[in-house]
Amino acid sequence: MTNHPKDLVSKPEGGLLPDTRLYIDGAWTDAATQFDVINPATGKTIAKVSDAGSEDALRALDSAHAAQAAWARVAPRARANLMHRAHALMLEREQAFVHTMTLESGKPLTESRAEFLLSADFLLWFAEQTAHLHGTYSESSNGGFRVMVTHQPVGPCLLITPWNFPLLMIVRKGGAALAAGCTTITKTAQETPMTGALFMQVLHDAGFPPGVANLLHTTNSSGVSKPLMQDKRLRKVSFTGSTGVGGLLMEQGARNIMNASMELGGDGPFIVLDDADIDLAVDQAIICKFRNAGQACVAANRIIVDARVEAEFTEKFVAKVKALTVGDGMNSVDVGPMISARQRDRLSDTVVQLTQAGGTLLAGGKPIAGDGFFFEPTVLRYVGRNDVMCSNELFAPIATIFSVEGPEEALSFANDSDFGLASYVFTRDLSRAINFGERLEFGMVGINRGIMADPKAPFGGTKTSGIGREAGNDGIYEFTEQKYMAVTVNEAFA
Repeated sequence: MTNHPKDLVSKPEGGLLPDTRLYIDGAWTDAATQFDVINPATGKTIAKVSDAGSEDALRALDSAHAAQAAWARVAPRARANLMHRAHALMLEREQAFVHTMTLESGKPLTESRAEFLLSADFLLWFAEQTAHLHGTYSESSNGGFRVMVTHQPVGPCLLITPWNFPLLMIVRKGGAALAAGCTTITKTAQETPMTGALFMQVLHDAGFPPGVANLLHTTNSSGVSKPLMQDKRLRKVSFTGSTGVGGLLMEQGARNIMNASMELGGDGPFIVLDDADIDLAVDQAIICKFRNAGQACVAANRIIVDARVEAEFTEKFVAKVKALTVGDGMNSVDVGPMISARQRDRLSDTVVQLTQAGGTLLAGGKPIAGDGFFFEPTVLRYVGRNDVMCSNELFAPIATIFSVEGPEEALSFANDSDFGLASYVFTRDLSRAINFGERLEFGMVGINRGIMADPKAPFGGTKTSGIGREAGNDGIYEFTEQKYMAVTVNEAFA
């Protein structure tokens, strides 16, 4: 590989270095211009990366379209073997992935390593699913012919990934698409392009044919995605990001009746009932709220606590928040920086707005002086139900605690949101847990746990949090179309 970022070259503990160019039709290629990648822990430039434009995007689609028919005809076991080879190469390059992820996203090394291992598990899951796409065969309802149903790849796919989980999102989308027999164009987030480059190099070295997987980095997301979405050769878009952008992409693809999977905004109600294990709830709330500095769509957004245990929960939670260490993810810290100066700077106004809406500031509330984009882990408390946080995703290391009277109010308040991605409930009572799980209007419910991601689990939301599911037993089918064949059968032997 060439075009390595100088800052990474000076840090050989990262192992293999990411390329800084675009990857189109099986080759690394320069764009006309470049943009800076910033380390959010220092505010310094760590690389200059090729900045794709519309012409680069259409070249990638040319490549994906040309490769689609042949890739769809590759035997499932042969595709699976390529994915197993890629999985093995990923594991060999763990240090490179972890090091690069922390440099460009800011998350602590422990979180980067956890994301890497989970991503590798997802790739292995899809490798194992590749040869197990099953159809059905049956007699028609009135006899006379047979009903055959099979699954075929939907076609070239645009995968738009976010910066907060720069490897996991690429693998979870790309693994399913490639396993199903689709060619792909991955557009990374401009904040974290190099992690995607490392994964693309893995696919290249594993032997994936030219055109099957393509990679674009850009500072002009709409200028790259819009011409692709308007091109009839593109057959699917899979997007993780804000609800507003997701809706815009669906509008752009509507004329071509574009197949779409959307994982969008979240509200993360974290419910602690009066019979909960408070110590467990506190520990899980810390993880669920402050992982990735709160920059996660599944983060605890509203911590809703029964008034009978709210004082105990809040005291223990605030104590643990104040003990969190904040700093460069390359060091031994609990919380890294915000992804950008803009993201950090908006949080002071957010704290003011939350306080003016009735919140009492219990911890933090200020940016941290010095290099990088750091903000203090923050806690605000509200007495009673308050709609200040309904359908308002914080995406920050800011926790809001609401005291409510009983389970019915907790459930009603939790459901009072336009979002419906992840939710959480803590209780020792199995019946309560099941009742809440069934009545919460969210695609995912964590019961007595704050982390839910698993290759076997369908990831996705309801309402404005998106459509479709990633991973699980059915995730691969998101990238296929059902085909029905009616077969006349002569009942008499010749």
